[in-house]
Amino acid sequence: MTLYAAYGSNMDPARMHERAPHSPHRGTGYLEGWRLTFGGDDIGWDGALATVVEDPTEHVFLSLYDLTPQDERALDEWEGVAVDVYRKIKVRVHTLDGEPLCFLYVLNGYEGGLPSKQYMSIIVDAAIAAGAPVDYLEDLAKRPTRNADN
Repeated sequence: MTLYAAYGSNMDPARMHERAPHSPHRGTGYLEGWRLTFGGDDIGWDGALATVVEDPTEHVFLSLYDLTPQDERALDEWEGVAVDVYRKIKVRVHTLDGEPLCFLYVLNGYEGGLPSKQYMSIIVDAAIAAGAPVDYLEDLAKRPTRNADN
């Protein structure tokens, strides 16, 4: 199994069960020195897509999953790895049990653009479902969106 660090909409256990049904949830953690941002608004659905970029003053809340090889291939397809939408990188994630090496998806596009209101709502709901702390949820809720009436 491969350890996967999910951010954005993939933090939602129900969504991940649909995309990777054989891969158990392992817990949560933080990606220190990175921040959640958006980019690729020219390829996203009605706005920019979630990604992470290095930033020494920030951190990103994550959900961790033990991915089976079959589920990893399915998730690669879902995230558009073969068509160069996202790429996989390895990072150390801070958890209560240590700092495991995990992979996550990073957008192959420039940072910039705003997510749609609907997409941001999905991300906030996923963070709630994953058990994100209140301050992280409040920061997500304050983010600007592309369309006020989406």
